[in-house]
Amino acid sequence: MCGIYGSTKIYNKDVIKSKLKMIEFRGPDNSEFEIINSKVILGHNRLSIIDLNKRSNQPFRYNHLIITFNGQIYNYNKIKKDLINKGFNFRTTCDTEVICACYQFYGERCVEKFNGMFAFVIYDKKNNILFGARDRFGQKPFYYTLNDGFFEFASQLSPIVYNGKYSIDSTSLNQFLIWNYIPEPRSIYLNIKKLEAGHKFTYDLEKKSFTKHKYWDLDYLDNVNLKLNFNEAKEKLDSYIRDSVKIRMMSDVPLGIFLSGGIDSSLIAYLAQQISESKVNTFSIKFDEKKFDESFYAEKVSRLINSNHTTIEANISEGLNLIDNYNKFYDEPFADASAIPSLLLAKHTKKYVTVALSGDAGDESFLGYNRYDFINKYSWVFDLPHSSRKFLSLFFKIIHNDRSNLYYRFLRIKDKPSFYKKFVSTLNDSWLIDSSLGDNINHENIFKSNKNFLNQISDFDIKTYLNGDINTKVDRSSMAFSLEARSPLMDHRIIEFSRSLPLKFKFNKYNKKRILKDVLFKYLPKDLFDRPKSGFTMPFEVWFRNELKEYVLDNLNTKNLNEVPNINVNQVLKYIDEHMKNKHNRYDLIWKLLVLVNWKKENNVSF
Repeated sequence: MCGIYGSTKIYNKDVIKSKLKMIEFRGPDNSEFEIINSKVILGHNRLSIIDLNKRSNQPFRYNHLIITFNGQIYNYNKIKKDLINKGFNFRTTCDTEVICACYQFYGERCVEKFNGMFAFVIYDKKNNILFGARDRFGQKPFYYTLNDGFFEFASQLSPIVYNGKYSIDSTSLNQFLIWNYIPEPRSIYLNIKKLEAGHKFTYDLEKKSFTKHKYWDLDYLDNVNLKLNFNEAKEKLDSYIRDSVKIRMMSDVPLGIFLSGGIDSSLIAYLAQQISESKVNTFSIKFDEKKFDESFYAEKVSRLINSNHTTIEANISEGLNLIDNYNKFYDEPFADASAIPSLLLAKHTKKYVTVALSGDAGDESFLGYNRYDFINKYSWVFDLPHSSRKFLSLFFKIIHNDRSNLYYRFLRIKDKPSFYKKFVSTLNDSWLIDSSLGDNINHENIFKSNKNFLNQISDFDIKTYLNGDINTKVDRSSMAFSLEARSPLMDHRIIEFSRSLPLKFKFNKYNKKRILKDVLFKYLPKDLFDRPKSGFTMPFEVWFRNELKEYVLDNLNTKNLNEVPNINVNQVLKYIDEHMKNKHNRYDLIWKLLVLVNWKKENNVSF
């Protein structure tokens, strides 16, 4: 896990060092760069995980190839063995060298061989090109710009923006207001893009031409594997997860597990403990506010699996400190409120380990979110003619309260896909002047498939929420404290297998994640997990009314809000007042606007 940087515009050495310094937290163990043939800069900040020897530092040279790479290829030993049989030699034990050799043999198709999380760029001197790629689900970030005939890239925005002038992308800003993050391929700045997940690219240095191609995607057809019965599918899933955990435990530095006490992290922790020859380290977070605290579930699981458990206690002063430094790590607007407890968890976990496994991706792949229950129960409404629903909505318009206003909006949405997009973004958009300005995530191929609607929205969540929100949160929060986070359930074999299963294996009579739960219940008692699903968030609802009230009111004053385009300032002020008087819970809107106003101030930009 590292920070990468590169450019075909040749900056002086002091500028390059400053650019790398901005993301030093991503790789504090070694920082180097090369200016190659006065054509290309490749830079790298290393967090040493595999082969700690300096021989594996980057930029790394292999024959006529030079690479800068962020991430981990979990099956690199298998690929390496295959390449040795083909006559290749290796001088390190790291995966970086394997990427180069794999590219040399397979060319651009090398990415299809990799099981991992990655963003890399190879300078191929022989062909005078840059070749790069990003992993299938976007776990590792990759920003780039094609500006004034030059190509520049980095793991985060700040090195690209440093010493340059970039304007705000108004569409991206409006997308943030709707989705809480900026979906690929856009960034907050015009002319700086994200390389989409599952894509590779080539930049021809002579022609100054950039071409990209999709090398992987979900299967949007309803290709259900009916050859396996439920128990056979359960055993196959178990073997996939076990192997995924095993290959993600390869490390030359201490490793631990994020353990919330929920289905996914408990399964990962159990299997990791079974694979490990010694006690694994597990970590959870504790809040004083009981409504938000589930640390005792994690402690129960840790006792059952006999792990070495650490409970991290959250407090308001530490939370405020992380809020103040938030935009140093999330260098474009990002408003998932669970980013703060994620930062806190990473900060303290890093004191003990350098690698941590997480349970991310189980909900998207196996239909675990509570919203899937709601969709399953009420999506029949959209089978009614739109004209009939619009007529029914008028009855709710005459009732002036929040719930009736939501029903009014709900009934007037044209179809199921449009409703789901609203449901997972901003269903109550009354504080926006024009909500359509940021409502442009399409993925129409998903909703035109022959899959059941629940499977369609599961695909949609993998392509959007998992990619743009969850992976951004996990990458930035872990790398903020030089911690590598690995997600076994994001192994492409597991997600592809989940797409092949009949819906009833995953979601059956409101039994969400049915097959994943049954794998877990082979090992841990079912009654321990017989409780409603809970989210992972700070008690902002309470803190904004009490300890952080002055902070909120100082930052979200009329002057600052008037500088944010496309919002109804009076309506926002009304909602803030309602929250402070405990009439309604508006913490999500407050947090979103706090992030945006503070990001604007810290980056000294105009909207």
